[in-house]
Amino acid sequence: MLFAEPPSTPYDLRFNVGPIPVRVHPLFWLIAVLFGASIGGILPLLIWVAVLFVSILVHELGHAVAFRRYGTAARVVLHWGGGLAVPEPVSWGGRWANVELGPSQAILISLAGPAAGFLFAALVLAAAAAVGGMVVPTFLFGFIPFPEALVPGGAVPNLIVHLLLWVNIFWGLVNLLPVYPLDGGNVARRAWISLDPLDGGRKSLWLSVITGAVVALAGLLFLRSVYMALLFGFLAFQSYQTLSGRSYGGY
Repeated sequence: MLFAEPPSTPYDLRFNVGPIPVRVHPLFWLIAVLFGASIGGILPLLIWVAVLFVSILVHELGHAVAFRRYGTAARVVLHWGGGLAVPEPVSWGGRWANVELGPSQAILISLAGPAAGFLFAALVLAAAAAVGGMVVPTFLFGFIPFPEALVPGGAVPNLIVHLLLWVNIFWGLVNLLPVYPLDGGNVARRAWISLDPLDGGRKSLWLSVITGAVVALAGLLFLRSVYMALLFGFLAFQSYQTLSGRSYGGY
C-alpha cells in the first residue's frame, strides 16, 4: 500500500531524536524534489526539500511523543514525501503485541501530529517578529485565517518563512480533513465507531469517499493542483474499495 511502511534499504538515512529512532527512505528525497520541481532554481528547490523534511519530521515526532505518553515507544519513518509514526510492540508474557489504545487516546495521538506542526508555525512567527519582521494576517480562499510574515534579509529568508508556514499550517489543516488514512480520517473513524460500534466504520468510510472526491475536485478547479486532485482522488477511491470489499469492520 502507498501509505504502508516501506522496507529498509541500504540507502536509508538513520538517526535518533532523543529516544525516538528516525529512518528516511530514499524515496522521500525523490518525491520531495518532484513536488518542488516547479519552484524553479536550485536554491529554492533545496530550501523546499529542507522545509518539507523538517516539517514532516516535526509532525511525525508529535505522533511519536504522544505514543510515548501512553506507554508505547514509536519510531518515525519518512517516505513518499510523507511519513509515519510506527508504534513498537511490547512483550506481554513472552509474546510481542501492540498496546491497545482507547478511542480518546487514539484520537489524541492522531491530533498530536498536526498540533506539533501548528506549534512549530507559531514558533516561526514568533522568531520572525523577534528579528524585526512583520506578521501579516491574511485569508486563504477568502475565509481561512493564514498568517504571513515578512522578515528582513531579502528573498531567501522570506521564502523559508513562507514555505514553513505553508507546509505546517495549510497542509496541517488539509491533514485534518476526514479522509482516511490522514489524521482527520483516523479521528473520524474512531469517533464514528465510538458513537456507532455496529456501523460507524462504514459511515466513516463514506465520509472519506465524499470528502476526498470533493477536495480532489476543488484542488483541481480552484488551486490548479494536479497533485492534490490525484492524491485525494486516490484516497477517495481507496476508501471506496474498502467499502466495496466489506472489510471496513476492522479497518
